[in-house]
Amino acid sequence: MMSDRKPSSRNRLKMLQLAAVIFFTVSGGPYGIEPLFNYAGEHAALILLMTAPILWDVPAILTVLELNGMMPVNGGYYQWVKRALGTRWGFYEGYWTWLYTFVDLAIYPVLFVEYASFFFPDLHAYKIPVCLCIIWTSALLNIIGIVPVGRISMVLGVIVLTPFIILCGIILFRHGGSLSFPHLTLSGVGFSSLGMGLYTVMWNFFGWDNATTYAGEVDKPIRSYIISNILAFVTIFAMYLLTSLAVLHSGIDFKQLNAEGFPVLGALMNYQWLGILLALGGMASALGLFSAVLLSVSRVPKVMADDGLLPQKFNALHPKFQTPYISIIVSAFIVSIMILFTFTDLIIMDVTLYGAGLFLEFISLLVLRIKVPHEYRPFTIPLKIPGLCVMFLLSVSIYAIGLSGAFSESGKTFIPALSAVLALFSGEIAWQIIVWRKSRKIS
Repeated sequence: MMSDRKPSSRNRLKMLQLAAVIFFTVSGGPYGIEPLFNYAGEHAALILLMTAPILWDVPAILTVLELNGMMPVNGGYYQWVKRALGTRWGFYEGYWTWLYTFVDLAIYPVLFVEYASFFFPDLHAYKIPVCLCIIWTSALLNIIGIVPVGRISMVLGVIVLTPFIILCGIILFRHGGSLSFPHLTLSGVGFSSLGMGLYTVMWNFFGWDNATTYAGEVDKPIRSYIISNILAFVTIFAMYLLTSLAVLHSGIDFKQLNAEGFPVLGALMNYQWLGILLALGGMASALGLFSAVLLSVSRVPKVMADDGLLPQKFNALHPKFQTPYISIIVSAFIVSIMILFTFTDLIIMDVTLYGAGLFLEFISLLVLRIKVPHEYRPFTIPLKIPGLCVMFLLSVSIYAIGLSGAFSESGKTFIPALSAVLALFSGEIAWQIIVWRKSRKIS
């Protein structure tokens, strides 16, 4: 039987814990940007890294802060779209986001294996059992509760950031205390490489709306979300920029970096201990990302089940921990299958599906501005409707360039991009099945 008890303040996520969870929901540190340099090269990588987050992330963050301030409830983006556009579009939002999050989650156990292979080179032969162990251990942690996830995220955040602070410090010292910017230009970067570079940056910077699905379990949610999002964004942007400058000044071959990851920088500078720290940080990043993203996705099926859009079993809360344990178990089971895809395939499907859901959130903000202009908003984007449209258009343009670049890439990248588009259209099939089942019950 489902319990309606709200978590006490002792069982709610505090502001710094929320900032740590958002950090892992969105980024997990610079791990994952290695392919960017291979795609964009020395002169274009920083352009993408500095412009894409501003045009892609800032509109998303501002949208999240305004809508979450209006409705700081569990279900987050699903609740916003449902109120603005109706149940059907709310279902699309929940369905698409559920799909992309499964894809997103499948990436992190694979990344864990990549960085753990620094210590155990033969670990790739045991990829599947190791990934399954990570998936189900994180599922158990999420069933125990949101506060343990927040506390562990804070510890993992320190483990992730420390090696990069040391790396940047060493590179800075070796270059006399200053790091110069290379000549910035997109010249010589093909359209498909530009698109894949954008995909890499966007994947490393998205998920701000995911952190709102458990707003009902956060202490002082409106204030906490505003401050935590600012802390997370500044930390992520600064670390990516400083790490990229360190990479460009290290002299490493970009293909080697893409193939072996950040730990190879330790060997390049004759600091084996630094390679060890970077590898440990990569493992911690993968664990933190998986746990934080699983926390966000597990709350959406429950609220959709409350509205009769999913089986009522998703309503069930654990009798002791008051967490949506059925939703967590089902999510973990689906992710256990998704780990069979390759890393590149997962990123392409991930960003494609996420962009569609984000577009619905933009539309919802505009609709609510028109339908309920005087409703209390603790945070309001300081733009009127035309300004919001321009801001959203810039964000959608970045998404369109990345998607077009992926489709123009020959070979394997076309298939996952097409698969993601087909997955979007499957939302209508799923909706029609729900309508049919409801009509049968009525008749």
